[in-house]
This record gives sequence, structure tokens and C-alpha cells, in this order.
Amino acid sequence: MVTASSDKTLLLIDDEYMIRQVVQVCLENLSNWKTTIATSGKEGLTTVAQVKPDAILLDMMMPEMNGFDFLEKLQADDEIAHIPVILLTSCTTLLSHRTLLDLGCKGVISKPFEPITLVSQIAYILGW
Repeated sequence: MVTASSDKTLLLIDDEYMIRQVVQVCLENLSNWKTTIATSGKEGLTTVAQVKPDAILLDMMMPEMNGFDFLEKLQADDEIAHIPVILLTSCTTLLSHRTLLDLGCKGVISKPFEPITLVSQIAYILGW
């Protein structure tokens, strides 16, 4: 259990209900991190401006605004561009991790992921 970083807030942006539920349960039960949820890139941009999370977990394949469009808009806003983003995606076969990191992401966690190790993967990527 990660306990040293209990004051952290993560914003999860994913359109899949089951993924949101699994990630939220993992983060809140296996760490003391708060989890805020957005179901689309568009909702995520609104939420990130309001909540100012410590990090963002971002799905790439979403309707309306995909992860690429979200990243572009996030990085164009100086007030929120510094917030680290970890991709939580199944599309790593389309793009290399290097390409995804070149988009400004701090790290990539591939779907499917192992729920029991999700917290430690996030903590490792972010240095928490």
C-alpha cells in the first residue's frame, strides 16, 4: 500500500465504465489517493481545470475527443500543461511507447493491466 502520498489526487479519464470502476477501487483501496472521474476528453478538460489534479490517467481511444486531442489542448494551456499524464491504453500496438512519451506523457500503462500492481506502477512512473 502506498501511504506516503496520501494527499494526491488523480483524474481518470476513460469512457469505459468497468475500467473506471476497477481503477477507482484500486487507487482508493490500495493507496490513499483521491480519484476524480471524467468519462470523455471534453469532460476531462473541464474537470482538470476545476480540480487541478496531481496527475492524469488518460485513455487514448474515446469518442468525441480522443487522448491525442486532449493532450494537445492540455499542453496548450499554461495553467494545466505541467500536470503529468500517464496513458492507460490498449492502443500501444499502433504507436510505440517512445512515440507516446514524445507526446508529452510521463508514462504508459498498457491495458489490460494487473489491478494489484496499478498503484505501484503509477507511483514508480511519477516518482511518488
